[in-house]
Amino acid sequence: MKRISRTLLAILAVGACAASTAALADNLAGFYLGAGVGYSTVRSDDPSYGLPGYYNDHQTAWKVIAGVRPVPLVGAEFEYIDFGQPSGHNGYYNSAYYGLDSHPRAPALFAVGYLPLPVPFFDIYAKAGVARLETDVTTTVTPNCTQTPCSQQPYAYRHDETANKLAYGVGVQSKYWGVSFRAEYERISSTYGDPDALTVGATWTF
Repeated sequence: MKRISRTLLAILAVGACAASTAALADNLAGFYLGAGVGYSTVRSDDPSYGLPGYYNDHQTAWKVIAGVRPVPLVGAEFEYIDFGQPSGHNGYYNSAYYGLDSHPRAPALFAVGYLPLPVPFFDIYAKAGVARLETDVTTTVTPNCTQTPCSQQPYAYRHDETANKLAYGVGVQSKYWGVSFRAEYERISSTYGDPDALTVGATWTF
């Protein structure tokens, strides 16, 4: 009788572990970690940001993600996103040659809202929050001299700013056994030009 009881307890324990594992795969309250990579646009919309002042440059962006979804329709995410570093953006302004090197990046905290879809393995979501945007721009100026030797020497100046900015985005994801594959668009508002990124990535619920 004791042997039967032990056997039954062992079977129940194994069954409970299997059920817990299956539940974890669809555990909406589970924490998750992930990463993504994609295509970004780095902008300058203000001449004071770095002359010649106006440009759109396309780069490779990457990010890491940590999140939680305590209820089916609402969650929260923390991420760090690097929009890439455009360099060698060149142009003439006021008879001088300018070379720009820019590198926007930010940690961000989002509230995430999910549409109530009848499909359990697919999500459409929107996110909004605050990003601590770091903006670094180095401008190298080479005067266009007509005389030799030149009376003006090349010089460089740097513009650094770190400020809290509005961040927002939308995305879709498919979930399979605790792994979610996602595609999303995100943008951060900035006085000097809004960086944005279209990324694909994956998260793992544990």
